[in-house]
Amino acid sequence: LLVVLMLALTACGGGQPQVKSKQLNLYAWSEYVPQEMLDGFSKKYGITVTYDTYSSNEELLAKLQAGASGYDVIIPSDYTVVILEKQGLLEPLDMSQIPNFANIADEFKNPYFDEGNKYTVPYQWGTVGLVVDTSQVTRPITKWADLWDPEFKGRVVLLDDEHEVLGMVLTVLGYDKNSTDPAQLEQAKAKLLELMPNVKLMDSDSPKTALLAGEVWLGHTWNGEAAIAHKENPAIDYICPQEGCGIWYDNLAIPKGAPHKDAALAFLNYVLSPDASVLITKEFPYSNPNKAALELLKTQDPDLYESYMSFTATNPSSEAIKAAHPVKDKGEATPLWDRIWTEVKGGQ
Repeated sequence: LLVVLMLALTACGGGQPQVKSKQLNLYAWSEYVPQEMLDGFSKKYGITVTYDTYSSNEELLAKLQAGASGYDVIIPSDYTVVILEKQGLLEPLDMSQIPNFANIADEFKNPYFDEGNKYTVPYQWGTVGLVVDTSQVTRPITKWADLWDPEFKGRVVLLDDEHEVLGMVLTVLGYDKNSTDPAQLEQAKAKLLELMPNVKLMDSDSPKTALLAGEVWLGHTWNGEAAIAHKENPAIDYICPQEGCGIWYDNLAIPKGAPHKDAALAFLNYVLSPDASVLITKEFPYSNPNKAALELLKTQDPDLYESYMSFTATNPSSEAIKAAHPVKDKGEATPLWDRIWTEVKGGQ
């Protein structure tokens, strides 16, 4: 009887992480983590969650590089993981404490930026493409280069992201999105300055806001922002351009020296559960790498699942994915990229 009881208790544990901490400090993108998911985690483990936000990977990097301590979980993008790992700013993961990793689709495991998932597990992924209000723009928009058309003066929104924007301009010029060639980058600077009269604003937090307000007609945006805008206004469309869209992968990670590492591991495992992960797609519809969550969505909300699967922003074609351009670490050329971006934004 004792053996049976012990086996039953083990089964009930289900490999869940053991947690003593009562606090979790999350540092993540704004408008990206559902409150309902945080509340569910708090209720399950009796842990208080503090959620601080950033609006770019560079902001996250700067804070951690400056020695910020106290954070338990962060959500860095692909190239940022490479930088953080090189600088020893990430804790290795104990995957035995994250059994829900099994829910991730195989194509999102063992990524090029973190082989073997030593430091990260997937959170969301997506593309960067063209968003167009077809009630305002009636001619076909198919290329990044269309943004330069003089008819769109003051009607374009761009992400406030040097890697995506300068990278987009480089692809328009026929160069590598991650070029470190000074001459090519100077050409990209000149080309981007030509676009600036068309640019109403740069916004990485909520580019959909100006679009939905009618302040801008088209632009360069995250896929999830386009999906939310499309839901509110079906005239808003999303296009992977002929030059190739951007592609990105956001990840859950634990920064070096996290004060509540046990809570952090429990949080990673919780987020990868189908019930938690499906909340992310319902509120922030980027693209979900969690196959179990998508199966749950299909059962819970067939209409939402169908719209997710049929819309380019949330479920791009395999051809679009193959033609997409990721952001990569610029290494020693990072200061050059930073300088050019600062000069463009300063109008030089």
